[in-house]
Amino acid sequence: MALLKRKIDAYLSEWKSNPERLPLIVKGARQIGKTVSIENFAKSHYKSVVPINFALQKQFRSIFDDGFDVDKIIRNISLINPDLEFIPNDTLIFFDELQACANCATSLKAFKLDGRYDVICSGSLMGINYHEIESNSVGFKEDYEMHSMDFEEFLWAKGYKPEQIEEMYQSMLSAAPLSNVLLDVMFDNFREYLVLGGMPAIVRTFIENKNFSGILKMQRQILLDYEEDITKYAEGLDKGKVLNVYRKIPAFLGKENKKFQISKVEKGARSREYAGTLDWLDSAGIINICYCMEQPELPLKGNYNPADFKVYFRDSGLLIGSLDDEAQEDLRFNKNFNTYKGAIYENIVGDMLVKQGCQLYFYKNERGTLEMDFFMRDSDSLVPVEVKANDGATISLNKLIDSEKYSDIKYGIKLGNKNIGFNGKFYTFPYFLTFMLKRFLRERNKNI
Repeated sequence: MALLKRKIDAYLSEWKSNPERLPLIVKGARQIGKTVSIENFAKSHYKSVVPINFALQKQFRSIFDDGFDVDKIIRNISLINPDLEFIPNDTLIFFDELQACANCATSLKAFKLDGRYDVICSGSLMGINYHEIESNSVGFKEDYEMHSMDFEEFLWAKGYKPEQIEEMYQSMLSAAPLSNVLLDVMFDNFREYLVLGGMPAIVRTFIENKNFSGILKMQRQILLDYEEDITKYAEGLDKGKVLNVYRKIPAFLGKENKKFQISKVEKGARSREYAGTLDWLDSAGIINICYCMEQPELPLKGNYNPADFKVYFRDSGLLIGSLDDEAQEDLRFNKNFNTYKGAIYENIVGDMLVKQGCQLYFYKNERGTLEMDFFMRDSDSLVPVEVKANDGATISLNKLIDSEKYSDIKYGIKLGNKNIGFNGKFYTFPYFLTFMLKRFLRERNKNI
């Protein structure tokens, strides 16, 4: 099977074409396809590739022992492996598993100033040294955060063409309903993606086998791998507490309000005892945190309560894998999901927003009479986004739009099992178009 097309492919090509390019750090959770994408790019763009994996090839961790002069680093690499070739202006040095060798990040300034060799680093966000790495070579490196496959990449993997996806986007812009055939087919694709998630190995297996055989086992293995990484990398924290939080996420999502409360993780637990655990899981690329806004108004970043939040899995397939054995089948055939049905749709919408570069915010007033799942923004207004698991009323969405009290809100978006529409107050979009919402909000005003 051909390599899976990823969005980082175009990014790397643009990076290579920039004569002022900086050494690049590609960061992201484990098993999302970082190494494969970089290796594929390297083979097609350079005469020589120098791959070094600091986790698997520990002997290379000493290459910086003589300092950060590029000639000394190259000499030390060549002593360890004399077969590697360094061609000035046509060599990519690929430092993989960067978190296993923090010194490597310090060398990036030297490589940029030297200018003879391109450098890409890749690392799991779980590494203890990542904050140390972040502070090194400031101004002499570029960062790119990679995610598991989004829905558009999943459609590419299934053989859909960019022009077919663009056709759906143009329907969003003009608020024109999709054909019944297109709507049904895309909902089928979306339900597959909902169950699978975006881990490349899982997507590849599904497409090759044309069924879900073995998928649950793969998802659960990744969940176990993440647990193992927590016990390996969560330095400075109580690893048992990090694991405790990680394992409780599905239980909180199953609750009606989905709010995360430390007191419910462990009997008698206090927030200070768990300080840093959620931040670590977030930084590791395992969870998405959605903060409650103080008021539904701009600015988003300066207007939320850091102690009031929901926690979602970063990848919907891993959420499904964490549930009982029957959950996959239930979701595939859209049967009995009860409370969890809403949680799963919220989870995947949150993930689709994060993959567009959005931060997650929700709102619930003190009386619980007004609540909204997510918020986005366009150039001059706040946009409430409601996720409907069923075709119920949109009381909160209408209140936010109609009330003069919320002057930053001019219109809203409702996501559900529906076609495209606009009633003068809010747009209705099928869930599967969430991956294009940021572009829609950016370009919508030009078309009004």
